[in-house]
Amino acid sequence: MSDKADDAQAEEAPAKGGLNMMGLLVLGLACAATSFASVYFLAPAPVAAAAVTTEAEADYEPVEKEPADKKPYTYTEVQEILITIGSAPATRYLKLNLSLATEKTDAKLVKSNETALIDAFLLYLRSVSVEDFEDPAFYKHMREQLGRRADLVLGDGVAKGVLITEFLLR
Repeated sequence: MSDKADDAQAEEAPAKGGLNMMGLLVLGLACAATSFASVYFLAPAPVAAAAVTTEAEADYEPVEKEPADKKPYTYTEVQEILITIGSAPATRYLKLNLSLATEKTDAKLVKSNETALIDAFLLYLRSVSVEDFEDPAFYKHMREQLGRRADLVLGDGVAKGVLITEFLLR
């Protein structure tokens, strides 16, 4: 009797809920079809490129200017800077020669404040990582930073520019 009862219960057992393998396949296909259809039908139609050639008239005519009275700058060399770079033990070093562009009247000011300039430059250069020195785009930034340090030491507007005459990274 128990065999008959088990068979009856097995036949009457409800089907398991959820999606079977076939249902998942149909669902995936439906998602793929709707994705494709939405991209295909909702995307704007491609426009053929048309070659348009027109002759443009020059609205701008360069005006010749008289050469401005440029104040001649003098370039004052600062003593060579040689520092180690990197964390301990520092195996790399930087050798740097600089010149400051100033007016002729301010050239003596650069020489008299050379020690303070070197100190300001060294404080900045020690804060720079080795990876920055290896990046070619960094040199413009470094020149600007050295110019700012020169302005701090000499006063605003005294240093007209910083020229890097020698740069050696080993």
